[in-house]
Amino acid sequence: MRDVLYLEEIEQAETLLKPQRIEVLRQLAEPRSCTEVAERLDQTQQRVYYHVRKLVDAGLVTKVAERKVRGLQEGVYQASARSYWLSPRLVGRIGLRRTRDTLSLGHLLDLMEEVQADVAALDPATGELPSLGVSGEIRVPAERRQEFLTDLQTVLQDLFTRYGGAEGDAFKLAVACYPKESTPHD
Repeated sequence: MRDVLYLEEIEQAETLLKPQRIEVLRQLAEPRSCTEVAERLDQTQQRVYYHVRKLVDAGLVTKVAERKVRGLQEGVYQASARSYWLSPRLVGRIGLRRTRDTLSLGHLLDLMEEVQADVAALDPATGELPSLGVSGEIRVPAERRQEFLTDLQTVLQDLFTRYGGAEGDAFKLAVACYPKESTPHD
């Protein structure tokens, strides 16, 4: 089972985005037969099998085994991934692309789309993938906002300069800095 299956085909998205199929898919986080899923969801075996067939045809579920039950072959199925990400390209860009301003929301959205596609393309079969994810919150008074952004840009540019040689393993670094939505208790 993959960590992420990145859906770039509209047919896959259409197959996935049905509430009944999502429930079936959740049940297939562990290998199960259609009979077992039907019992867990209190559905008929035929109805579950119909949805499993659609999910298999779309590449979202895999048949992982077969077993004999009362003289009949019964398939055992499992979700193809733990997470399913829909590519923003399924909808496509609406409107014209604006000038790339690194301080704009549009640039941040483009960056997130690029990171999503890059992460989904990683092959976990190659073994442990050295990666790092860091998240935190920084509070900056409005009058120091530009100073903070300049400092952040300077620190990152220093890293790019120090480690930007042509030798060694290539890593991609994406940093997102965006205002946090205010909540009533903030």
